[in-house]
Amino acid sequence: MCGIAGIFSPQGLGPTDEVERRLQQMAATLRHRGPDGNGAWSDGIAGLAHTRLAIIDLSDSAAQPMASQDGRYHITYNGEVYNFPVLRQELEGLGHKFVSHSDTEVILQGYRQWGEDVVSRLDGMFAFAIWDRNERQLFLARDRIGKKPLYYLEDEGRFIFGSEIKAILAWPGISRQPNLEAIHHYLTYQYVSAPDTAFAGIKRVPPGHCMSVDSHGNTKSWRYWTLPTPDKAKNRPEVELKEEILAHMDRAVKARLISDVPLGAFLSGGIDSAGIVASMARQTDKPVKTFTIGFEEKAYDERPYAQALADQYGTEHHEFVVEPNAMEILPKLVWHYGEPFADSSAIPTYYVSQMTREHVTVALNGDGGDESWLGYPRYTGCRVGGYADKLPGFLKSLLPLIGNKLPFETSDQRILRYIQRFLKAGGQSGAERYVQFLAFFSDQEKTGLYGEAFQGQLASSSVNILDSWFQGRGASEALAAHADIHTYLPDDLLVKVDVASMANSLEARSPFLDHHFMEFAATIPASQKMKGLNTKTLLKEALSDRLPSQLVNRPKAGFQVPVKQWLRHDLKDLMRETLLSQKAKERGLFNQEAVSLLIKQHVSGAKANHNKLWVLLMLELWFTMWIDPPADQSPGLELS
Repeated sequence: MCGIAGIFSPQGLGPTDEVERRLQQMAATLRHRGPDGNGAWSDGIAGLAHTRLAIIDLSDSAAQPMASQDGRYHITYNGEVYNFPVLRQELEGLGHKFVSHSDTEVILQGYRQWGEDVVSRLDGMFAFAIWDRNERQLFLARDRIGKKPLYYLEDEGRFIFGSEIKAILAWPGISRQPNLEAIHHYLTYQYVSAPDTAFAGIKRVPPGHCMSVDSHGNTKSWRYWTLPTPDKAKNRPEVELKEEILAHMDRAVKARLISDVPLGAFLSGGIDSAGIVASMARQTDKPVKTFTIGFEEKAYDERPYAQALADQYGTEHHEFVVEPNAMEILPKLVWHYGEPFADSSAIPTYYVSQMTREHVTVALNGDGGDESWLGYPRYTGCRVGGYADKLPGFLKSLLPLIGNKLPFETSDQRILRYIQRFLKAGGQSGAERYVQFLAFFSDQEKTGLYGEAFQGQLASSSVNILDSWFQGRGASEALAAHADIHTYLPDDLLVKVDVASMANSLEARSPFLDHHFMEFAATIPASQKMKGLNTKTLLKEALSDRLPSQLVNRPKAGFQVPVKQWLRHDLKDLMRETLLSQKAKERGLFNQEAVSLLIKQHVSGAKANHNKLWVLLMLELWFTMWIDPPADQSPGLELS
């Protein structure tokens, strides 16, 4: 596990020693601060940089950037390939010799043998770049689901890439300009949607894609893997399905237990992480080390449910209670994420990663269970929406009228908000309806929010981000989950965990994101994953004999954070000072009277505007750290 960066210019980069010094500076910006330091290599036309957190083969022979034995190929790689022992054995049978026991060398030798097709053989999470000195060609690849990030910039004949945006910005002469269209969509979804970033000109390689850059600077991108669409799913006997679910889970967990360093698991009060821990406990001789985050606010505290699972399997359990210390955590998050990122659960994810790293170097988690197995309450809303589509036209036309009259939009009760949003979307398309469940700011609300500098973005609807995923055939809830797997999962959830964990030199592994497991889940129709309006029933039934009944039967809670209370009390002053500052006003992005009203309503308790205010707060903090400093100064914190 590591951080990667590099640059390629057919016109040349200058003196090799100077390029290597700059590459070292790029590597130094990365969050992946493992015990083995930084590495850099250049031939004057291309350069690779690397920081390493050693997980497999801790010796110097596995250091990066790594060169093939003939010196033709060089690789910088971030991730874990779980089937590398099998691939190594196959390559040895084909005559390849190895000098390390690392998965890095397996990818490098695999590229020598199979070329670009090597990516289809890799089972794991990865982002890597391989430089071919003979052909003067750069090859990049990102894993199927998007666990590991990979950003790039094409700039004045240079192709610069990195596992973090800050590595790209560290190269001399790179400007920092905001991408207002990406920020416009961020205000709807709380994250920046791929392939864009919040920085103008900087893009990200999409999940399941490869890229190549040739000796003339020409780039090519292509998809090498696609998840089966919902219309391919077929009914099968549920007894067989439940057995296969457990077999897939145990196989995926077993593959992720390979490590030369200590490992454990995140444990929340949900069935996904609980199922992973149960599988780990059944396959290991020693007690599993488990780690849970809690809150003093009981409505958000899942520690009792996590403790029930820990007691059942006798895990070595650790807990941490989160308190809102904004001056400590928020600048760190803005620095590490590098883009506006308003998923507030990044706070407990950062803290649980920090606590976990004190005990282990690798942690398994339950990410991906909700998307593959229909666990979100909003999927229930989608199913109800499917029923509504069958109503006579005159009845469907009444739904938005009723929804607009209800006073639930800012209610503290999520189910009431969902009811109102469902009714308001009664006559809309699948994507329009689904955005009603997701939106922090709707297109309509942005009209009164945007200031003069932002008005031009109103012509672009954020619904377009999801629209293509709803064009296929299938149940509404299945299409919504398929959209989430390609948007919300890689752009929000996986970003959240990768950044928070790697900022603490912790590797996070996700068995539910095993692509074989996901492909299997995609063959099962929504009608079998959900029973009536109950979410994730098939997975719950499969795991019922392994988990405490109170954990299996509780409603979906999510990784919620008491932001509503924090913004009314502990973070109230920070919110006001940041959002109503002179600098924020001078930007001209937002109508300051509209922002002031949102704050007043929330602090007084008249409306629950915490989600909207959190999105605006994290955006302004990002501008302050990443856009405002002079271009020749490094923004943010100097973190050790």
